[in-house]
Amino acid sequence: MSLKTFLADLFFPKFCQNCQKERSYLCEDCFAMIEFLPRSHYKSKNLKLLISASPYNNFIVKKLIAQFKYNPFVKDLASTLAGLIIHQFEQTEYPPPLLAKSGGGQILIIPIPLTRKRLRQRGFNQAEEIGRELSKQLKVPLVNNVLLKTKETMPQVELSKQERIQNVKDVFFCENAEAIKKKTVLLVDDVFTTGSTMEEAARVLKESGAKEVWGITVARE
Repeated sequence: MSLKTFLADLFFPKFCQNCQKERSYLCEDCFAMIEFLPRSHYKSKNLKLLISASPYNNFIVKKLIAQFKYNPFVKDLASTLAGLIIHQFEQTEYPPPLLAKSGGGQILIIPIPLTRKRLRQRGFNQAEEIGRELSKQLKVPLVNNVLLKTKETMPQVELSKQERIQNVKDVFFCENAEAIKKKTVLLVDDVFTTGSTMEEAARVLKESGAKEVWGITVARE
């Protein structure tokens, strides 16, 4: 154990976010209560495939995501949430065919971005933190300076499906199209609801030259 890890555990001990057992944010017993989704067949006009680890209605997953998004002291929950995605990859035999393309930088991880104002308010982008952990574990580069969110939007949870589509229309911009030209993109977010946000981001990436876009989320409603 490094000195940094020792001091972090000493002054900021980890507790399971469900049962409060010490040592980790998700203990083995609570992990066993998480339902993992079967191999996904979700596709859309701009998404090659959506891969989500768990249903959002699982109370443990919902609690983990809520703590991660709204409690800044557990930002390193990103590692736990990324671990759920990795576990889902392993259980459904994803993504051997996907990562076979990673040689030569042909696959990239891009997080769903926040506006600069929202980023200042929250302090971090939850999708970027999850994407960074996936990048470490999958050995796939993360790029966070390509897809930008240029307009503020209303919270999607308050809107109907049609209103969500209109709410995110033309809010994303691809700043460096050359970086994604003919590349496969793993587009990362925490939760997939109606898919309006991810579909709009995928459209912008595809129109900017990405070969294909895969959606990757911790949970799906």
